[in-house]
Amino acid sequence: MSRTRYLILALLFSLTLNAQYLINDHIVSPKAADFIEKIGSELKDKTNINGYLVTTNSKIKRGISVYDFIKSYESSLKEPFVAIVFAPNSKRIHVIAKPRDLLKKIDKDAILDYAIKVIASKDSNSLQSKYDVGLVQSYSEMADEIASIKGVELKSTIKEGGSWVLKIVNTLIVLGSIVVIWIFFIQPFIRKLKTKS
Repeated sequence: MSRTRYLILALLFSLTLNAQYLINDHIVSPKAADFIEKIGSELKDKTNINGYLVTTNSKIKRGISVYDFIKSYESSLKEPFVAIVFAPNSKRIHVIAKPRDLLKKIDKDAILDYAIKVIASKDSNSLQSKYDVGLVQSYSEMADEIASIKGVELKSTIKEGGSWVLKIVNTLIVLGSIVVIWIFFIQPFIRKLKTKS
C-alpha cells in the first residue's frame, strides 16, 4: 500500500476516533461525522446538554427497550443528554434522554421525521448518502429542539431553508467515494496495464 493510501486511511480514521458526540459503528461517513461533532460542540457550549448520535450494526432484540440496549454505551454518554439511536439492522430509530423528562420538552416526531423520510426514500442515492444526510438533518433538528428549551440559537445547525447544506454534504460524500475508488481501484489497474505494455 502506498504512503498516500496510508495517509488517506489515517485521516478517515482520525475523524471518527476523535468523535465526542457520535458513537459510530461505521454507519456514518467521516464528513457527516464532522458536521455532527461541530453541532454537538456548540450545543454543549450553549445549553450544557449533550446531544448524541449512536449508530449500531448490532440487532436490538424484540422486547428489549432502547434504554436497556444503550447501557453498554453508558460510559460514553454524559448526562444530561438527548440521543438519537439508529440501528438499521433492527430497522429501529429512537430518541432517548436522561433525565427522561427532557423528552417531554422536545418534539421527537419532528426529529425522527427527517431521518425516516430521507432513509426510506426510493431514489437513486446510495444507502450511505441517505444515512449521512438523514441522520445529519435529524441530529441538527434535535440540537435546535434542545436549544429552544434553553432559549438560545445555534449557528452550526441546518435551518429549514438550509437544504443546500445537505446537498453539499451529499456532494462531498460522492466526491470522497470517487477519490477512494480512484486511489484503490482505478490507479492500481492503470499501473498494471502500463507495466504489461
